[in-house]
Amino acid sequence: MKLFYSPGACSLAPHIIARETGAAFTLVKVDLGQHRTQEGSDYYALNPKGQVPLLVLDDGATLSEGPVIAQYLAELAGRHDLLPPVGKLARYEVLEWQNYITSELHKSFSPLFDPRYDAAAKALFIEQLGKKYKYVDSRLEGRAYLTGEQFTVADAYLFAVTGWAPNVGVDLSQLAHVQAFLGRMAQRDSVKAAWAAEGLAKAA
Repeated sequence: MKLFYSPGACSLAPHIIARETGAAFTLVKVDLGQHRTQEGSDYYALNPKGQVPLLVLDDGATLSEGPVIAQYLAELAGRHDLLPPVGKLARYEVLEWQNYITSELHKSFSPLFDPRYDAAAKALFIEQLGKKYKYVDSRLEGRAYLTGEQFTVADAYLFAVTGWAPNVGVDLSQLAHVQAFLGRMAQRDSVKAAWAAEGLAKAA
């Protein structure tokens, strides 16, 4: 398999899961400004969406949405700790978080990276994110991870997007449970390996 990524982007989440499962895969870096791969290929030819991540399977089939790639990798490895089996309520609790992170957190960060939004508009998104993270913080109280004591695919996704906060003016420093979660995640071997492979500063 090949996992196409951009350092520190949301592709970090399935990258972490790939390392959690011990999947055999090759990382391929994408320049999202030029939409070219590290090999010089036109990324749009591989993924018309132009976004990362993209997982290319051995038979050439592709998956291009991060939460779905993470789900595929967990199920491919038979890792019910990362995503419980069909029919178990615990599974849908994980998927509920995946959906919340996608729609309420991930997409709320996007305008903060867009220079076309002025400071006033960005301030509104920052305020909204602050409220949403207070909710996340309340749910993490007394828990190691989003759904309890077990790390799941949703935790990798939350970790990836929350890592953007300091760079776009979203101050989460007063959210003790979120901070404890981030610290806990940073100690996972899969996270350290993913950081190192992506050349991120935190890997040092």
